[in-house]
Amino acid sequence: MRSRFQAIDTPRAPSRSHRTASARKVFVLDTNVLLYDHTCIWNFQEHDIVLPIVVLEELDEFKKGSDLINFQAREFIRNLDELSREHALADGLPLGPDRGRLFVQTGDLHSVKVEAAFTRTKADHRILAVAEQLQAQHAGQRPVIIVSKDINLRMKAKALGIPAEDYETGKIRDIDKLYTGMSLLEGVDKTTITRLFAEPFALPATELLGTHQPLPHQYFIVRNGSTSALAHYNPETEQLERVIKKPAYGIDPRNAEQMFAVDALLREDIPLVTLTGKAGTGKTLLALAAALEQKRDYQQIYLARPVVPLGNRDLGYLPGDIKSKLDPYMQPLWDNLSVIRHRFAADSKEQKRIADMLATEKLFIAPLAYIRGRSLADIFFIVDEAQNLTPHEVKTIITRAGEGTKIVFTGDIHQIDSPYLDSQSNGLTFLVDRMKGQPLFAHVNLVKGERSKLAELASNLL
Repeated sequence: MRSRFQAIDTPRAPSRSHRTASARKVFVLDTNVLLYDHTCIWNFQEHDIVLPIVVLEELDEFKKGSDLINFQAREFIRNLDELSREHALADGLPLGPDRGRLFVQTGDLHSVKVEAAFTRTKADHRILAVAEQLQAQHAGQRPVIIVSKDINLRMKAKALGIPAEDYETGKIRDIDKLYTGMSLLEGVDKTTITRLFAEPFALPATELLGTHQPLPHQYFIVRNGSTSALAHYNPETEQLERVIKKPAYGIDPRNAEQMFAVDALLREDIPLVTLTGKAGTGKTLLALAAALEQKRDYQQIYLARPVVPLGNRDLGYLPGDIKSKLDPYMQPLWDNLSVIRHRFAADSKEQKRIADMLATEKLFIAPLAYIRGRSLADIFFIVDEAQNLTPHEVKTIITRAGEGTKIVFTGDIHQIDSPYLDSQSNGLTFLVDRMKGQPLFAHVNLVKGERSKLAELASNLL
């Protein structure tokens, strides 16, 4: 049974401040923690976990649907059902050696303190009531801590004197040091740089880096004053290979980072690529152009993005049928395709090919939920706005990749639409941090906006 509950991260307590305490703690989990990571119950070491009954009620509302969040809800419910077959819920479910127990608080506890503070009855307040009652029950013996991805709930808890913290598993601590995929080599001898421009357009990495060992598929700007070259470290040959400017289906890279991105996107030996950067840096456009450039090498091109409704409201409040509801979320992807199509004359063969690909679904643009369940063999799969995915959702996508598939994740880790993710805990940040140094992975952080001078100015100043 235990293999079904393996976590995607090394099990640990939620934060450093609580790891040093000697007393076993009681963690009260909010629903969003389970939806963020359905294996979370295995990440609290020897401490006990309490699920208020309202959490199960909320999970019941999420279990129907085809989105990844619905998958998380169903998986947790199945796991809880399997775990409870051998043990009574009233006694707590043992989570294994050196781990605590999982309790479901079946009573809807009432708290005078919570009722006095809040005028409306809602799920968050019922969770607070459970935590406050447990705190009174274990006073002076065991700390009781609420764990939630909801900042506002954590603030409410602290206002009531109840310790609360974020779910830390999978969170990247030092976001300012996140791998960028590239480095600058200053002061390199001009003769050495000149040699990169002559056949075989490559040099042993040790000539430029000495004893420093670069990461697989790391990119370099090699410079001496006004003389410079762009290079890529090939882990197979252990050489720095010159990166040249390559157009992709009518799209020309405009700066060094974009040249690096196109190089990674066109390399057959890199099945996993991540592109990060602010709006207007060309992440999605370059990925789509590179996919079209290699259309003969793949059976299909999938371009998808997660649907995160405005204000975290359900799609049902939007007018029209399901296509009408989803069109606003997919429009940016169609806009990128339109940019590429406008590079060619209306009667060109490139225009005809794109139209044919759309008609036959060789080029398929859809919400990420619609892609789930499809075969991912020989697919060029672009996941846009990946910063709105959880680490587990990213893992679910990658582990479905078949032979001949290339997956590209694009996004801005500082532009999060989900209320329960941030720059440290989203799936794109997690992926970049965990995959760096792997020979099947390349990452490029795009810095300069190329949409327009006005867009770049607004991005930098506003």
